[in-house]
Amino acid sequence: MKTILVTGGAGFIGANFVLSTLQRPDVKVVNLDNLTYAGNLETLAGVMGDPRHVFMKGDIRDRALVRDILAAHDPCAIINFAAESHVDRSIDSPGEFIQTNIVGTFELLESTRAHYNTLDGARREAFRFLHVSTDEVYGSLEPEGKFTETTPYAPNSPYAASKAASDHLIRAYHNTYKLPTLTTNCSNNYGPYQFPEKLIPLMIYKALKGEPLPVYGDGLQARDWLYVTDHCRAIWTVLEKGVPGEVYNIGGNCEKTNISVVKTILSTLDEMAPDKGKGPRDGLITYVKDRPGHDRRYAMDTAKIKRELGWEPLETFESGIRKTIGWYLDNGRWVERVMSGEYMGERIGLGAAGGR
Repeated sequence: MKTILVTGGAGFIGANFVLSTLQRPDVKVVNLDNLTYAGNLETLAGVMGDPRHVFMKGDIRDRALVRDILAAHDPCAIINFAAESHVDRSIDSPGEFIQTNIVGTFELLESTRAHYNTLDGARREAFRFLHVSTDEVYGSLEPEGKFTETTPYAPNSPYAASKAASDHLIRAYHNTYKLPTLTTNCSNNYGPYQFPEKLIPLMIYKALKGEPLPVYGDGLQARDWLYVTDHCRAIWTVLEKGVPGEVYNIGGNCEKTNISVVKTILSTLDEMAPDKGKGPRDGLITYVKDRPGHDRRYAMDTAKIKRELGWEPLETFESGIRKTIGWYLDNGRWVERVMSGEYMGERIGLGAAGGR
């Protein structure tokens, strides 16, 4: 039985990773999450009674807590999902991103380093620390080309800058302390259980309510879209086959403009859940002022992970978006519960004065 520590395992990607991992009969998951607004235990309801899933509420900055967890459970790997992740929120409250993404990663690395120094033999050889990061650290692309693992970092938002700093810490701890780290930089994820502040679930949520759909600027910002279960498979692939110290880009090979994503969502919704009273929903699209520092284009070159580790995505955007919409249609209760807190779908990320 392998034991792994997952940080941020009640968030969108982390929870999907926990749920998929527990389908493996030989893995135990210790799940540490601070349950901020995007962390949701209801996502994990189906595994909360599983003896192979140990949930603990806590902060990765709490060095004593993390050291106690490592000593008690002796995981063979740590997968770090814990992060503030929404660009708009980072514009309004950059301090929270500095604390979680930079200070939190530092504290987690220090706790891990102390634990790693107690290991020897096969336990030390097998141990891995996998840090989950983002393509946004690379900045914005011209109309041609893709991000590779050697693209220089050029972050343009407080979120991207905080993740870039955490990536550099990971690299430094590998090179300075020989900690066996792995870094993955992924493109935009979508799929079940995503908090409805991100583009795809927000558009689904508002379209089903017949509300205006805010599209930033001209809507021609381009992103690579990665279905979350494809991402979870990639993380396991890197964990099991990746070379310590290496970086692996993970993408869906599905580059789309924001407006084309919204239009695909609406046409699929009109097919799967037609609004018989009002007809097609494309009239809900509303162009709004662009957010500050909005990167124009991201695209991921995933040749390295395919060539060296044999991973590639299984979902196309069309198949993934159909699965995603189907899930949200079947799980309206989950959506309403997670939307019953402080965030109700309003516009954020305009750089309000007095940000934290």
